[in-house]
Amino acid sequence: MSNPILDIKDLHVWYRTYAGFSRVLDGVNLFVEKGEKVGLVGEAGCGKTTTMRSVLRILPEGQSHTPQGAILFHGKNILTMPERDLQAIRAGAVSMIFQEPSAALNPVFTVGTQIADIIRYSLVGKGLAKEKIKEMALQAIREVYIPDAERIFDCYPNQLSGGMKQRICIAMAIVTPRELLIADEPGTALDVTIQDQVHRILKGLVEKKGMSLIMITHSLGVARELTDRIYVMYAGSIVEVAKTGDLFAKPCHPYTLGLMSSVPRLAGGGLAAGIYGHIPDYLKPPQGCRFHPRCPKATPKCQEEKPPMVDLGDGHQVACFLE
Repeated sequence: MSNPILDIKDLHVWYRTYAGFSRVLDGVNLFVEKGEKVGLVGEAGCGKTTTMRSVLRILPEGQSHTPQGAILFHGKNILTMPERDLQAIRAGAVSMIFQEPSAALNPVFTVGTQIADIIRYSLVGKGLAKEKIKEMALQAIREVYIPDAERIFDCYPNQLSGGMKQRICIAMAIVTPRELLIADEPGTALDVTIQDQVHRILKGLVEKKGMSLIMITHSLGVARELTDRIYVMYAGSIVEVAKTGDLFAKPCHPYTLGLMSSVPRLAGGGLAAGIYGHIPDYLKPPQGCRFHPRCPKATPKCQEEKPPMVDLGDGHQVACFLE
């Protein structure tokens, strides 16, 4: 690791509930280099979105608690920086595409108004003319391959299809220069064909603009197509990280192996095996390795101690006593 633009260190996040603290993130470590495309893969509910919302400090106020950890953006800790510095990062350095485009867009404003507001907020003090702002918004709409940008500019979100709404969300995320783009399962709410189109557009724009990308997904296929490195997350912990090619060539953690065995095969052969059990209750997470209740290779040691990250060489690391 040279000098990453984002470096998450030992991040813990808990949520306050009526029954006590729900201990979701359990010491997450993750970094992203300049221009790198990183995947964060795991089952629904494993803490992927919580991790990325922590980067922008947009977790629910009063409900979330960070007992320890740091999120360094160019060496500065986002978790402790003043609000003014945080707003500067949100406005001009990091943007996020959310999972549900209909919830991300305001239904009472036109698409053009919402994109123009982002330009004004991000480039405040630049003294941009109204005509220049509109041209930048139209260009962003064209960059996500939406035809008739002038008409779409004046449309309300309810006049657009799901795929077009998600493309508008991408346009909003890249309309001004950014260093890091976080994509939270941008194709989940779309059908498979449109999902593929959105992913291709996203990959092309990230490469064209030289941005870093964090792709949150539960699909190993999506991560394989779009990313350079993959972090595998289970129940709030990173259990394996490797270059994309290395991970698929030699997966090591039992959870990673389980995810790969869950993928249906084109050649047939019945349903995919899947992984026994379910993600643990975060109010009372299991001691030791959080995966041990579902792991076919668990030992008594796994029930008592949390396994450290073991370096297998060339950036491939796994948190397992078997390695």
